[in-house]
Amino acid sequence: MRRSTAGGTGAGALELAPLRGLRYAGPDARAFIDSGPFDLSLALSPPYDQVDAERYAQMTRVEPHNAARLTLPPSYQGAARTLRRWIDGGVLVRDRLPALYPYEQTTPDGLRQRGLIGALRLPPADAPAVRPHEATAEAPVLDRARLMAATRANLEPIMLLYRGAGGAASRAAEAPAEAGAEPLVEAATSDGVLHRLWAVTDPAVHAGVAADLAGRTALIADGHHRYAAYRRLRADHPAPGPWDHGLALLVDSDSSPPRLGAIHRVLRGLRAREAAHAAEPLARADPLPPGPLEEAVRRLRAAAERGPVLIAADAEDRFLLHGFSAGAMEAAAPDRSAEWRALPTAALERLLLPAWKAAEDDVELVHDDPAAALAAAGGGSRPGTAVLLPPMRLEDVYRVTARGELTPRKSTSFGPKPRTGLVLRSLD
Repeated sequence: MRRSTAGGTGAGALELAPLRGLRYAGPDARAFIDSGPFDLSLALSPPYDQVDAERYAQMTRVEPHNAARLTLPPSYQGAARTLRRWIDGGVLVRDRLPALYPYEQTTPDGLRQRGLIGALRLPPADAPAVRPHEATAEAPVLDRARLMAATRANLEPIMLLYRGAGGAASRAAEAPAEAGAEPLVEAATSDGVLHRLWAVTDPAVHAGVAADLAGRTALIADGHHRYAAYRRLRADHPAPGPWDHGLALLVDSDSSPPRLGAIHRVLRGLRAREAAHAAEPLARADPLPPGPLEEAVRRLRAAAERGPVLIAADAEDRFLLHGFSAGAMEAAAPDRSAEWRALPTAALERLLLPAWKAAEDDVELVHDDPAAALAAAGGGSRPGTAVLLPPMRLEDVYRVTARGELTPRKSTSFGPKPRTGLVLRSLD
């Protein structure tokens, strides 16, 4: 992902173009909200795939104009009607000038991530300018494509990483905050993250960003299904037009290293002791002593330095699964590199799920929070097992994708993720 001519030129180059963003009207929105002053922080939503039914109900009850009404609608045409109503009623307004949008997120523990939101030009399929790192499933791609086609809009940005080493694009993302410029938007969401957004409309800056990015490549950190939907929609509209681009946040991982979390699994109807017993022909299953979950997670992360490892846990038992059979992994993944076979999610996908007679689509996902995964495993009418995984390292993601391989599905949870609702892209 370092600067080189690999990114290509012309149609094959990495390009983030300015756009006239569609944004909430901000304080002026009071006119269309009967319940009182408009609070943008309550209108912003996490990405669509991290909002369950309970959270959706809570967010839209507190703020009826929450962006999740667009990204998780009861129907695609319903989303289109809602979007049109919000535009016609002044809930959402379109910026007058094309802009690149510097976007800063600051987490409660002080992590600061800065990037640029713009319109990503979709490169040809054989160009390396934009590189995925995870495989996709057909159903979510089709879902997102249908939603975008109905609304004629990109409703939330995908997240891209690139190694910019402080180049012109990275400087453009950092300059407004460093200069103390007043942001267009400043909102603190319920997770404690402070979001600030600016607009850069200077054509000279746009040209500098374009020149800087032309020789680089980018990695999709979050939004693989939406990117695949972008490509599908462009294929459906081969004539030049708005489908040639898709909304994206581009982050320089040299200047703003992202946080990588794990995506834990919950398997219903399988107890941890049963899971450990079924795994023993393939790996060591060491029982962990009872105690704080944090200690078990610490041991998990320490063991990850020596090879693939995970924890199978329920309310009664915890087992550290490690020392996976190299022969079994090679037999299960003969088409993959040694680097790929060393990933914890590779061992889960190719060895453990078959041993547990579980399909990936039947597994529940819990992002980042091992305690939440363990609690989820103990809830419901069919208690099960939480499968806790260590987070991947960014270097491992770059290394695997540099070989042209994809990590197993749901291997990474990059963060902080962009909030939905700060900038939308209308295709009309």
